[in-house]
Amino acid sequence: MNETDGFAEARAALAEARSRRAAELDRRLAALLADSGADDGVALVAVGSHGRRELTPGGDLDLVLVHRGHDDIAGIADRLWYPIWDDGLRLDHSVRTVEEARQVAATDLKAALGLVAARWVAGDRGLADELRTAVLRDWRSDARRRLGELATMTRRRWADKGEVAFLLEPDLKDARGGLRDVHVMQAAAATWMAPGPGPRVREAHDVLLDIRHALHETTGRAADRLVLQEHEAVATALALPDGTAMLRTIVEAGRAVTYAADHLWRHVDRFCAEGRRPVRVTGSRGPVERRPVGDGAVEHDGEVVLARSADLSDPVLPLRVASAAAQAGLPLAPATVEQLAEVPPMPVPWPAEARDALVSLLGAGSPAIAVWEALDQAGLIVRLLPDWERVRNRPQHNPVHRFTVDRHLVETAAGAAALTRDVARPDLLLVGALLHDIGKGLSGDHSTTGAVLARENALRTGFAEADADVLELVVRKHLLLPDTATRRDLDDPVTVQTVADGVSAVPGRGREVLEILAALAVADAQATGPAAWGSWKAGLIRELVRRTDTLLAGGTPRLAAPAPAPERLALARHDGAAVRVTGSRITIAVHDRPGLLWRAAGVLALHRLVVRTARVYSAAEAGTAVLDFTAVPEYGTPPDPAALEADLRRMLADRLDVAERLERRARSMRVRPGIPVPPPRVTIVDDASSTATVVEVRAHDRPGLLWRIGRAIGACGLQVGTAQVDTLGAEAVDVFYVVDGKGRPVESATELSSLRERILAALG
Repeated sequence: MNETDGFAEARAALAEARSRRAAELDRRLAALLADSGADDGVALVAVGSHGRRELTPGGDLDLVLVHRGHDDIAGIADRLWYPIWDDGLRLDHSVRTVEEARQVAATDLKAALGLVAARWVAGDRGLADELRTAVLRDWRSDARRRLGELATMTRRRWADKGEVAFLLEPDLKDARGGLRDVHVMQAAAATWMAPGPGPRVREAHDVLLDIRHALHETTGRAADRLVLQEHEAVATALALPDGTAMLRTIVEAGRAVTYAADHLWRHVDRFCAEGRRPVRVTGSRGPVERRPVGDGAVEHDGEVVLARSADLSDPVLPLRVASAAAQAGLPLAPATVEQLAEVPPMPVPWPAEARDALVSLLGAGSPAIAVWEALDQAGLIVRLLPDWERVRNRPQHNPVHRFTVDRHLVETAAGAAALTRDVARPDLLLVGALLHDIGKGLSGDHSTTGAVLARENALRTGFAEADADVLELVVRKHLLLPDTATRRDLDDPVTVQTVADGVSAVPGRGREVLEILAALAVADAQATGPAAWGSWKAGLIRELVRRTDTLLAGGTPRLAAPAPAPERLALARHDGAAVRVTGSRITIAVHDRPGLLWRAAGVLALHRLVVRTARVYSAAEAGTAVLDFTAVPEYGTPPDPAALEADLRRMLADRLDVAERLERRARSMRVRPGIPVPPPRVTIVDDASSTATVVEVRAHDRPGLLWRIGRAIGACGLQVGTAQVDTLGAEAVDVFYVVDGKGRPVESATELSSLRERILAALG
């Protein structure tokens, strides 16, 4: 917690006041019990806030009078309760034998939560100990049922109360991430089947308790909801600069509690579902399978942990492991996050692998949110992106917004992941979504100030200058489409021309910027809240984009097929077959033949290599082809170059059945359901080339993707003349120039439809 000296002093005074009041109440209650005629066999115990010595002004006093069948227990109770009411205290009370308390706890979960943390106040201490021991024994012996009930009750409360971190008027006690969650975590830990709150959670609890205490003192009411009109007064009582500073403090504390609670309930869910004790508590289970999910990362018991071979000196490791976790739809184990926080800082500019891992993380969609939060809780996000500190935990006082600035950015990026098929550069869409409000918190228009920061961060993360220019423009103009569509006349030619001019500030990238802004407008509004998006607004934006794209398309030149570099042409003239494996670069020069691309891609997949880029050049006049791949391991160390070269040569000599080997391996693998991803998209690009049919495929990357696409093209009797394959994060954007057996473009609509359907079926 970032505390000013004044805030720390105010908190210390509040804690001292609670401690002093608890001691005074204990003395008062002990005296009342002594005067009531109670003797051995009667005890007074406190539950709830006074049981924890956390009673704030106006809070309820929860007491249980325990007895061993005393004849005058009703009279003792009256002589105890009435003076408490006369003191003006609010009292919840009950009278029980130990057996009666056990019976109540067995059927009333809320009562059980109080009794497992009961504290002796006065009377027969042995009886109070007997009560707590009996209740705890029952609680532990029936842990699976009680924890399941507790999980259900907690999630219902969350659904009803919202989340402390993202409410302008949070319920400090019962909202998700509030005080109640910490108390529930303590009760869950009392079963010995679940982890208890750690130091960060206990500190967050104390911060929320102090703010609630100040709220009660300031308002004179026992309220748990911090309403807007009370923000400034409560902040002043806490010696904080203003209500916004107080809200940021609440957000920080609430997120710490929520993060720990999420881990707890995952743990409890596994325990309840699998009917076994977790390793953490008993150590009695057999070994749990460790399944690789990425380079340096394995799945272990439903969470992602570091592989034994993970290199903790590698600064890219946190993003690589986070990306693997998000793409697998799995959380990061908290202990793993702590390890990742110790890796060396990322060099600036970032290496390409780090940038790709960031894009892959964001491209996972909603699973990326929890993974990002885990990195953020460990301080890794601010280390990677220092500008994040300013937007982190920053509340948005417009009620249309349902999230803080930083969470809104992550939610927008996660939402944009569903729209990556709509853009040629999914990496720029995802990073643009992450940075679109990065200027908030600075003076001036946040789009203008944020544009400068977006460019700086683009260069920091290793984007090329031209791409940094695009990201700068995207952030500067991220409100252009929604503002224009809802406030201007779309039938006025000036309106469309203004938008076209706005997106064309980076020469030659206007249509690219337009499609990114169109997708970002959707993701931004949907991440803002339900009031920010609707069919009317969506229709206006679609129409504006259509008209602007039509204007920009005037005179657009045809796509040029990729051409090989001179050194690759020289290699293509090699007499026979040449295969070179140099690091992640694989080059093949050979006499051209049908199916060469997909067979080569299949060999790479056999060696557990993922194709990041591929360029295929066919020199028809010489009858030669050059295939140039960049490929990285799925995980672990790269394959032996000599073995890879040997298999590529065997494939070229028709001595390796690639399809059979891949299918055999697929049958032996245990398939885990992946994260939801947008469906693949296959587009026949009309009039893009006069010599070939241009096929664009956008899909979520996976092992063997290029092999599947190429084989589908080959099954249609078509050949790939040239190809340009790129993987941007976890999204593949592949362009193929295909011809029929006579070297001509495909013109039949039926054949084109069949080609498209075959590719989609192969990716199914």
